[in-house]
This record gives sequence, structure tokens and C-alpha cells, in this order.
Amino acid sequence: MTKKYINELSFEIIGASINVHKQIGPGLLESVYEQCFCEELSMRGLSFVRQARVPIIYNNKELQADLKLDVMVENAIICELKAIETLLPVHLAQLVSYMKLLQKPKGLLINFHTDNVSKNMKYYVNEYYKELPDE
Repeated sequence: MTKKYINELSFEIIGASINVHKQIGPGLLESVYEQCFCEELSMRGLSFVRQARVPIIYNNKELQADLKLDVMVENAIICELKAIETLLPVHLAQLVSYMKLLQKPKGLLINFHTDNVSKNMKYYVNEYYKELPDE
């Protein structure tokens, strides 16, 4: 895995989210966007997991917490999907926590309840991304 690969994959994911938004627009439930987004990822030949369990390790013991992320693409980028009026700092904190717990280098916070999904998208990279080779 390289920074170049992560960036190219991000570009493809952003394109998928734009296409979903163009086709069905704002105003639907998050679950509908998740279904359409995953269909778009499939059409692009990308592997993903939906509603994947995020393990919580506390004092060297895995707890049975029911924490699930929305979509992880190519076992590399976590996509947290929203269909809300306004993104709040807690939504980015949620994404950053998933990235840390799963040791993934990049995350995308995608809000479909907007007039321009790409303009309102947030992304985050962490120390795992910084440690990746460029090419």
C-alpha cells in the first residue's frame, strides 16, 4: 500500500459518491445512500465491507461492543456516510476513532444531504498514512 494508491482509491470513491448523489439527490435516508454507494462501488470493481464490526480492545481484552462502521473500501479507506443537515465535529471524531482502532490510513466523511456532495465531503489522514511510501 502506498500514498499514491490511497489517493487514487480516494478519487474513485469520491467519484462513486458523486454519481450516487447525481442519480438520487439529497433528502433520503442514510441506509438508502449506503445501498446505492455500495452498488456503485461494485460497478467500479472495488471490494468493500458494509457495517463491519469495529473491535474495542480495552486493557488488552476485546470487549463485545456493538460498534460498526458504514463502509470500508479495499480494506484501506473507511467511509462514514451521513444524510444530515449539518456535519458536526463529533462525526469527524467518529471517523478518526474508527481509523485509529482499525489502523487505517484514510477516512472519508460523506454527507449526501447537500447540494454538492464533493464540496461538503471531509477527509482525514493519520500517522498510518504518513508512514506509507509515496509510490
